[in-house]
Amino acid sequence: MPLAVAALGGNSILGGGEAPADLGAAPVSLARLAGLGWDLVVTHGNGPQVGERLLSLDSSGRRTTLDVLDAETEGALGYLLQQSLGNALRGAGISRGVVSVVTQVVVDPDDPAFASPTKPVGPFYPKQRADALAMERGWRMVEDAGRGFRRVVPSPQPLEIVEWRAIQALAGAGLVTVAAGGGGIPVVRRTDGSLRGVEAVVDKDRASSILARKLGADLLVIFTAVPEVLLDFRRPGERPLRRLSVAEARAHLAAGQFAMGSMAPKVEAAAAFTAQSSNPAIITSAERLLDALVGTAGTTFHP
Repeated sequence: MPLAVAALGGNSILGGGEAPADLGAAPVSLARLAGLGWDLVVTHGNGPQVGERLLSLDSSGRRTTLDVLDAETEGALGYLLQQSLGNALRGAGISRGVVSVVTQVVVDPDDPAFASPTKPVGPFYPKQRADALAMERGWRMVEDAGRGFRRVVPSPQPLEIVEWRAIQALAGAGLVTVAAGGGGIPVVRRTDGSLRGVEAVVDKDRASSILARKLGADLLVIFTAVPEVLLDFRRPGERPLRRLSVAEARAHLAAGQFAMGSMAPKVEAAAAFTAQSSNPAIITSAERLLDALVGTAGTTFHP
């Protein structure tokens, strides 16, 4: 059967790992895709959930490393996704199991991101508290959009999905497989081949693109809040992009058309998948997935 990798945003998992998740239209849309004969690997973000855990730890005075928080939220959100997707599949009369794989993602220890952390995580702090945390814990704090100060951490480029063979085997056996949650747990490979976790976060769209290419996926779907990518977003002349070549996508990225914290990583990931696989990628909302498959919604990337 053809294989699709579908990436969900962390903001769409409203339960945050502590209550039943409300995934909106995503489980039903993915169940319908499975009903059309697709094998599925589902990835997801975890930014809001990591932020909640950091706030809880700060309040309690407890400490842990960011890679462990990535693992904690990947496991919790994997459970919620297994349950939600399993219920949707049963509701559609589809007999498919759902399984989660806690996934490690190799990054380069010399990635420039480690020297220049830029990815905001966790809650907003007033300046006095931010300065104290910087002194006490060695955190790098930056002012964020006039709302206070946040910790910034490295977001290195993902290079390798450690558990890709297990994911491939599970998906190939017909199991809907949840993997690379939160972009995966960032690890570096030592000279002897062993792995060590690092304090960082990995962009889930970039990790999903690499995973889709490694699995030989026929389709990459990246869910977002809007039905398709918009050019001149929230500006005069705003308009949807229904089809987008890799060259056009990269030209729009170079022109600064897409926000770095939201749509830019999605467009980069979709373009990279299509460029290297020659297979389509789609950016759309969960509600419009089936419409996007037939070209009446969404933004479809082509070589």
